[in-house]
Amino acid sequence: MKRLTIIILAITFVLPLNVYALSKRGSTGTEVRNIQSRLSAWGYNPGRVDGIYGAKTEAAVKRFQQKHGLTPDGIAGPATLAKIGLPTGSNSSYNSNVNLLARVISGEARGESYTGQVAIAAVVLNRVKHSSFPSSIAGVIYQPGAFTAVSDGQINVPPTQSCYNAARDALNGWDPTGGSIYYYNPQTATNAWIRSRTIITRIGKHVFCI
Repeated sequence: MKRLTIIILAITFVLPLNVYALSKRGSTGTEVRNIQSRLSAWGYNPGRVDGIYGAKTEAAVKRFQQKHGLTPDGIAGPATLAKIGLPTGSNSSYNSNVNLLARVISGEARGESYTGQVAIAAVVLNRVKHSSFPSSIAGVIYQPGAFTAVSDGQINVPPTQSCYNAARDALNGWDPTGGSIYYYNPQTATNAWIRSRTIITRIGKHVFCI
C-alpha cells in the first residue's frame, strides 16, 4: 500500500507539465501561422506567413501590443491572442496555470503583501518568456531546485483566495518586479551567486533581480 501511494504521488507531479505554453520567438506551428496571417492583414509586417516565430514576427507582435495597451514583450500570450482574436488555450489549461501559480505563491509568499504575491507569479512568467528557462509555467516551477516551495512540499498547501487573485493578475500582465527572473530573501540567502545579481526592486522581504 505504501509503494502504491508513492507511485500515485509521483504521477501527480508529472501531470502538470502538460500545460499551456506561450508562443514566442522560436515557436512554430499553426498558431504562429495564424498570428502572422492576421498581423500581416492588419499591416504589422510580420514577415513571411510560414509558421516560424522569428525576429520579424516578434517585432510585429510588439508593435501590435504597443498599439493595444499591452506589455510590448513580443510574446503571444493569452492577453495578446485574445486581442488578435485567436484562441487563448482551453479553460482547463488556463485553470491549471492559475492553480499552479497560486500554489507556488502560497508556498513562497503567503505572508507577503498582495503586490509581493503577484511578484512571485510574475517571476515565473518572466522565466517562461526567457530563453534560459523552460517554456511553460509548470516546466519553470518544477525545474529542479528552482523553488523552495516545491522542494519542501509547501506547494501542496491549499492556497488562499488572495493567491488565486494574484495568479490571475500576473497572467493578465501585472509585473511589479520590472522583468525580474530571480528573487531571494536577503535575511536568509547564503548563496553568493544570487547575491551578485543586479537588483531591480525590493518588495516586502524579497529582493527581485536579473
